[in-house]
Amino acid sequence: MTIRAVTFDLWDTMVHDDSDEAKRAARGLRSKRDERRHLVWAALNEIEPIDLDAVTLAYDTADAGFNVVWKELFINWTVEQRLRVVLNGLKRSLPDDAFAKLVEDTGNMEVDIPPDAIEGIGEALEDLAGRYKLCVVSDAIVTPGTGLRRILEQYDLARHFSGFAFSDEIGHSKPHRSMFDSAAEQLGIPVNQMVHIGDRDHNDVKGPHALGAKAVLFVATRDADRATTTADAICEHHRDLPAIIDRLAAEA
Repeated sequence: MTIRAVTFDLWDTMVHDDSDEAKRAARGLRSKRDERRHLVWAALNEIEPIDLDAVTLAYDTADAGFNVVWKELFINWTVEQRLRVVLNGLKRSLPDDAFAKLVEDTGNMEVDIPPDAIEGIGEALEDLAGRYKLCVVSDAIVTPGTGLRRILEQYDLARHFSGFAFSDEIGHSKPHRSMFDSAAEQLGIPVNQMVHIGDRDHNDVKGPHALGAKAVLFVATRDADRATTTADAICEHHRDLPAIIDRLAAEA
């Protein structure tokens, strides 16, 4: 089967995960982890005093639960669901408007102070979009898909994509097949006519391989899986990506 489409992970493939932490520190702001907990504490404390340590413990417990569901069951809780787990653990609740603001503020942190786009991604997408259909296939860990689109728009990257499969919207996370099936459906092609680009072998290589698609491991920002990957190719810089994709297409 020929290759007609390229799908992209977002974190550490197009956008450098946690590169926004340095920006936050330079502005004298809390880390994202601490700010998320502080937002919950502030919202609850305004209604009835509560200890920050209690909020932190409840948030840490909810995060542990999220990680099990995410990594073992490939289900992605939304920001709203995660925060409801925190509040349930504290046996507290918020008025609807206060809860909506908490959800919005939590989900917008990486939009308001975005992590950096990875060098060369814009040029690579511009090149590839002339020959292939493009789609984002990415987990949405805290920032929802709506916010991730806005981050891509800030870097003028969103315009290259004909589809977006974000885990909070699909209901599953990679490597669950529904993520890749959604991309294929949005692009109007079979899954085995896609090449997926990502930085994690388990999610971004084994996932598409199980469905008959090709996969490229991107290692510029994270290379932990380089030595053991089963990827069809390894990409060290986005400037090399169009040639890699064209080679895989020629071999298909």
